[in-house]
Amino acid sequence: MINVIGLGYIGLPTALMLASHGMEVVGTDYNKELVTQLNTGHTTFEERGLDELFKAAVNVGIKFSHEYQKTDMYIVAVPTPYDKRSKKLDARYVVMAVKEIMKVCPKGATVVLESTVSPGTVEKYIRPIVEKSGFVTGRDIHLAHAPERIIPGNMVYELKHNARTVGADDVKIAEKVKKIYASFCEGEIVTTDIRTAEMTKVVENTFRDINIAYANELAKICRSDNMDVYEIIRIANKHPRVNVLSPGPGVGGHCISVDPWFLVGDYPGLANIILAARKINDSMPEFVLERIHDIMRETGLNDVSRVGLYGLTYKEDVDDIRESPTLQMLDCMKKHLASGIKIYDPWVKRDVVANQYHEFEAFLRDVDMVVILVGHSEIREKMEMLRGKIILDTRKICTLPNIYTL
Repeated sequence: MINVIGLGYIGLPTALMLASHGMEVVGTDYNKELVTQLNTGHTTFEERGLDELFKAAVNVGIKFSHEYQKTDMYIVAVPTPYDKRSKKLDARYVVMAVKEIMKVCPKGATVVLESTVSPGTVEKYIRPIVEKSGFVTGRDIHLAHAPERIIPGNMVYELKHNARTVGADDVKIAEKVKKIYASFCEGEIVTTDIRTAEMTKVVENTFRDINIAYANELAKICRSDNMDVYEIIRIANKHPRVNVLSPGPGVGGHCISVDPWFLVGDYPGLANIILAARKINDSMPEFVLERIHDIMRETGLNDVSRVGLYGLTYKEDVDDIRESPTLQMLDCMKKHLASGIKIYDPWVKRDVVANQYHEFEAFLRDVDMVVILVGHSEIREKMEMLRGKIILDTRKICTLPNIYTL
């Protein structure tokens, strides 16, 4: 039996995938309401293909509990935030999970960490917990790291098709864990040591953050000298070895906007390009606010309450708002004591911010300017409804004429 710890955006799909491919699985989460919702037959977030996967897993007997199980394998998929002051990993959820596992696990059990962590986390935090619990790592308890590699909006597909990495102290344990993931993963599964596995995941997301920062910095440079950044990128990308990304309002989500800070925090003075990229991407929400202010002044719009932000999530067609550029923008506005701006997102059903709308038509009636921050399918399909509005398109998706861009 496998006990998956943490039933959020990563743990739940992983547990469902394992169960639907023949593994006996119990999913555990400290949140009793979440567990109750799963036990009553309802998933806890929207994701393409998740409901079908959930039904398949339930049909073969997956169980959900808020209690840790006595079993021979644990997969830990709990949040790994970072301390915004020190820029280092906040490992408290991982630590709590491993401590609880040590209370119930038998000798011979394998603990697999899926959560994204900074290099050295297993050595610094997890191994000492195991040994303080009276076990010897490598003999009584085996440790492995298999960092997740999926993205909201395409989780089910990527779980099956993306390559995976398994790091372990012992080759035999790495192969054992690899076999578990191979029950559903059709991508290549690479085995290595734990520290290398930790580093590779952080490197992947940092690479993407740096590339995004380059595009965002180009947008600022071009705006300062009245050049069209999108036309420049389009032409530059005709070179066979150039692939510049598109700029945007910032970087959100729990991976790209967080993981690079692990390297900045752990390697001060060395992670210079990484730090610069983080600063550029973190500055974009405020840059968008400056664009809004400039456009309001140019068009004669004086009332900020007639400005509407379209999109609260960090990417299109998901309900995940973690670290979203929109939330970062609203934080910037609070610092400047500005308020009244309106917000709408078709994927966010609950109220999470002030002046939030849940009907697109009502939102449009109450605003004169629409700032497109997320390229949801809805707004792409209803673009004509924006005709006559002042539009700032930060995602370059608007097909209407005479719009403003970054």
